[in-house]
Amino acid sequence: MPDNNTPSELAHTHAVFNQAKALTGHNLYAGDAALRDAVQHNGGHWGEDDLQRYGEVCGRREWIERGYDANEFKPTFDSHDRIGNRVDLVRYHPSYHQLMQLALSEGLHSSPWTNPKPGAHVVRAAKYYLHSQVEAGHGCPITMTFASVPSIRLNPQLAEEWLPKITDRAYDPSNRPHTEKSTVTIGMGMTEKQGGSDVRANTTSATPTGDDTYELVGHKWFTSAPMCDAFLVLAQAPGGLSCFLVPRWRPDGSKNPIQVQRLKNKAGNVSNASSEIELRGALGWLVGEEGRGVNAIIEMVAVTRFDCMIGSSGGQRQAVVQAIYNASQRSAFGKILIEQPLMQNVLADLQLEVEGSVAMTMRMAQAFDHLDDKHQQLLMRLGTAVGKYWICKRTPHHAYEAMECLGGNGVIENFITARLYRDAPINAIWEGSGNIQALDVLRAIAKTPEVLLAWYSELEKSTGADLRYDRAVKVLKDQLAELDQVEYRARHLVDQMALAMQAHLLMQSGNSAVAEAFIASRLGSSGAHNTGTLPTGLDIKTLIERGNPLSM
Repeated sequence: MPDNNTPSELAHTHAVFNQAKALTGHNLYAGDAALRDAVQHNGGHWGEDDLQRYGEVCGRREWIERGYDANEFKPTFDSHDRIGNRVDLVRYHPSYHQLMQLALSEGLHSSPWTNPKPGAHVVRAAKYYLHSQVEAGHGCPITMTFASVPSIRLNPQLAEEWLPKITDRAYDPSNRPHTEKSTVTIGMGMTEKQGGSDVRANTTSATPTGDDTYELVGHKWFTSAPMCDAFLVLAQAPGGLSCFLVPRWRPDGSKNPIQVQRLKNKAGNVSNASSEIELRGALGWLVGEEGRGVNAIIEMVAVTRFDCMIGSSGGQRQAVVQAIYNASQRSAFGKILIEQPLMQNVLADLQLEVEGSVAMTMRMAQAFDHLDDKHQQLLMRLGTAVGKYWICKRTPHHAYEAMECLGGNGVIENFITARLYRDAPINAIWEGSGNIQALDVLRAIAKTPEVLLAWYSELEKSTGADLRYDRAVKVLKDQLAELDQVEYRARHLVDQMALAMQAHLLMQSGNSAVAEAFIASRLGSSGAHNTGTLPTGLDIKTLIERGNPLSM
């Protein structure tokens, strides 16, 4: 007699097969040919062992899981404590703090400042690129802390007190005055609701108190990481728009009246708390000179834009990692996906985008390492704006195409491609959106024509190597020389500047397969390049191998 409690054989609907297991335990540096080449080519060879070590750390299952947890359990905000005292406290999941601690312990916020030498920015950029692939949101306070150093140096007295704490490699998230801490993090507050990127329209006021401090009253529409220990803030002083360091606690131990109104409910970057704040008589110290606030904070913004390039390049890389790995594990219509010609075209094209992004980012890191050289200084002035515009703007579509390689799984939140897609627009919008970057390029050229000559000088190192490249550079020069409706054409001009520079850098790197594919697909067309439309005759196999995270 059958046991009625035992399911029949018909109840077993299926076995799980033809699905890719989660990718963990791989070395993010060892499996990244584009990054390894760029590090060597730009003077970071001495960091090879450390990068190999950290690439293994970033591939560990426990860190990948912490990245998921930090996004699943969003920051929460308490305006008051349980008995009614104003606390303005943001609470994070423990995984967020663990990721912050890892980043700071690795010196991602400080190493080029504390140990400056040739290649320091290259190695730090490479480590940040690896780290951002684990989780991008907590990178915001890491970047702001790193980028605050050049601005704070404008006030030697503040620098003496704050820089040792800013560059310290410990992590202290405790809610207490900076005077009681040995390590701090720094945020920034620039934009207001009525002006956005037009910071000259800011209405926040800064009134001198007579003791070298100012009292700030006003609001900020976007202040990320509100648990930082201090913020660089723009406000209108008697002498005009000025920059101030505003601590979260006053030196006497009382709470500085920086009141969080609410947290932003963002589409992406959700592990990072972004807030609206009001300054209700907050104490601040002047950074730089009165009336030169933009000049002071632009020191910080230039570095945050550079980190946007790194973060978006890292996002592109992780998207390719997932796309190639998944395609190597799944079959359709009787053949493994990675062996199917059209999928090969898409995967190779996705990797080609990473090749260009990494080459350009690391070249700017090399320039950052040599700012005592006028040419490098001029190159970086344009390069951070062009690179931030192009790389960050290419990333959302790149993330989508990689997501599509996973099919329906790609849009599910417990596959990282969904998070990569949600995070992708952030760097393109923050620190100056596309139009701001394109107009900044025109502004830099008009104000300092030498920046364009430096750009051309760099490009000319590859002239004569490929007729298609030579034609593209000539067209670029002709278009930039034509001033009619130049603002209207700004995006197109910056597109061409970026593509020419990436092509040049890839030719200089010495991998002919990569350079040929980039030039054939990016410089030969007059319109937008659609992913997966590479021309025939290219070395697709080499491109996919360079992108394969398990190919070492």
